[in-house]
Amino acid sequence: MPLSAVDVDRFQDAAPRLTAIAYRMLGSAGEAEDAVQETFLRWQGADVGRIEVPEAWLTKVLTNICLNQLSSARRRRETYVGTWLPEPLLAGDPMLGPADTAEQRESVSYAVLVLLERLSPHERAVYVLREAFDHSHREIAEMLDVSEASSQQTYHRAKKRVAEGKARTDIDEAAARQIVEEFLAAATSGRTEPLVRLLTQDAFSVGDGGGTVPARAEGFLGATAVATFLRGLFKPGGATRNYVGAATEVYATTANGGPAVVAVADGRVVGITCLEVTADGIAAVHNQVNPDKLQRATAQWAAARGGVAPLAVL
Repeated sequence: MPLSAVDVDRFQDAAPRLTAIAYRMLGSAGEAEDAVQETFLRWQGADVGRIEVPEAWLTKVLTNICLNQLSSARRRRETYVGTWLPEPLLAGDPMLGPADTAEQRESVSYAVLVLLERLSPHERAVYVLREAFDHSHREIAEMLDVSEASSQQTYHRAKKRVAEGKARTDIDEAAARQIVEEFLAAATSGRTEPLVRLLTQDAFSVGDGGGTVPARAEGFLGATAVATFLRGLFKPGGATRNYVGAATEVYATTANGGPAVVAVADGRVVGITCLEVTADGIAAVHNQVNPDKLQRATAQWAAARGGVAPLAVL
């Protein structure tokens, strides 16, 4: 039986929340959209008149679709060229979801999305549903067909593993822009010393080129090594222009709620550099340059950033 207009509206009302859950679960905007579309197809095929709590039903279906995707994604990433990094989302992207609490902002930060890759699919699901969307363990247990005690244990284990990362600093947009401006001034100075002063001693940098754009898989470790790499990457007329084949404008922005540099060439986003900031300085630099993971950012940038002057041209 075709869905009624009311049932379609019910799904549309739930879709933004479902998409935000799926993105946190999968770390990929495209995969998140596919999971939500599959959830809609299941909704179409269900006897919706007998579903007492549509939102709970939809969340359960989506979560299990994401679990299946995570299992297959792990196998695909074993043959992925280089390091697999999540797809960054620029400020204002609705897929980022709720950001009312520190826990919600933390759960979608780029640093945490990277750490979530270390969790098992079930650990990731429980962490996202509990930490970011405040589901009770009873609700999570019903969604995942486990006991409430198992949900609690999984959550505490996942939270402990995520907390093993450095203590990140929750900063507002103005502070993020200042950090990026200082970072770019240092990176384009042609010297390593200004960058070293901004980095923690054990800072690291890694990039995801997806086998399409050059990116060193093992990354760089230590302030001096990272600073040396960044000095070359952000050198005007240097490596970036050689890779892209055109002048590249760089801007200060935020991605996943944290400070970031967006690189744009001929109207196309060609790189997003996410900075992980701690009280001791910049602890990690994640460079996303895989073109497949920048398409959404390109569309959003074209729609929202007209007239903004770049901070530098490489």
